Amino acid sequence: MVDRRDDEAAGASSTAPQDDRPAGIPTWPAAPDGEASEDSPGRRLLERLLDVLALEGRGVDERDQDVFVGQSLPQPHGRVFGGQVVAQAVVAATRTVGDGRAGEVAPGDPPPPAGGAPRPVHSMHGYFLRAGDSSLPITFAVERLRDGRSFSARRVHALQHDRPILSMIASFQAPADGVDHQVAAPDVPGPEELRSTVDLLGTPDAPPAWRVPGSLDDAARAWAKRWASSRPIDLRHVPEGVLPPGTGQAVWLRTTAPLPDDDALHRAVLAFASDDSLLEPVLAHHGLTWASRGLRVASLDHALWWHRPARLDEWLLYRQVSPTAVGARGLATGQVFSRDGELVASVAQEGLVRPPRPGAGAGIVG
Repeated sequence: MVDRRDDEAAGASSTAPQDDRPAGIPTWPAAPDGEASEDSPGRRLLERLLDVLALEGRGVDERDQDVFVGQSLPQPHGRVFGGQVVAQAVVAATRTVGDGRAGEVAPGDPPPPAGGAPRPVHSMHGYFLRAGDSSLPITFAVERLRDGRSFSARRVHALQHDRPILSMIASFQAPADGVDHQVAAPDVPGPEELRSTVDLLGTPDAPPAWRVPGSLDDAARAWAKRWASSRPIDLRHVPEGVLPPGTGQAVWLRTTAPLPDDDALHRAVLAFASDDSLLEPVLAHHGLTWASRGLRVASLDHALWWHRPARLDEWLLYRQVSPTAVGARGLATGQVFSRDGELVASVAQEGLVRPPRPGAGAGIVG
């Protein structure tokens, strides 16, 4: 949940892309029969997200980069949501792995077999370089850095006006056996015992970062609730007092409707969701909320490690903590657990957090 009002933050765009991808580039599958036609609000929200993740292939440019174009979810402040452009960059990179056109191969190494075992994305590291305009298309240029026996690497630049708004490197690995361990998931109430965070907005039970100041009028409160209700991810914050003081927060999340059975798509949606609440522990440390007057927040970078497969239409527990903040930059880290306690992903992000100045106007950060 990030405000891109600062010129040093991230970018993206809106309207459903066409599906005229060149031959040889895999496409995302359609939703399972009977689900796409459901006209529920949750289904409509999710379909909008699937539309922006269905990038349009534009072939190969003069620099031998694979080119894709995507649109954006509309945003009230007109700036692209950082999690969206990260997810789209992951999609663009994924569509160039295992498509039969290998990248650079080290001398002496045989090229990886085309059409072999899938290589899911296992990590990404990205920098938000500029704010993106959500009314304009985003171009994704993918450089095939390397395809080895076990790993593939891709660099992706997300561009608007021929200027990068995001620079990302992602790594993909073929399935392999090896060491295996993890930390334990925290013991918290299940999502069925909790109310949706949207339902708590404006009430005394709202999580700290979602509390709306009493100084906001009814129209501003209604606008805030409409904005929060437009997200394709259902968030349910674990109440204060469950976790030890000063140890961050935990949030249950899942999509607002079922997703197709495609692991690559679920990984992209996890990238989207991983940026949705991660900086909240930074705000909580300083008594700030998304609705604090004059608050400016922007993601500076984002790192994500996918450890194990997970479905994003099933409940996941997102454990978040902020170990430090300095120089108007707050660091937040997260761990994502499945319902049965498997650690499926780890996340890290540094965000620009500029506290309100005296006399600053009100604004709800998005």
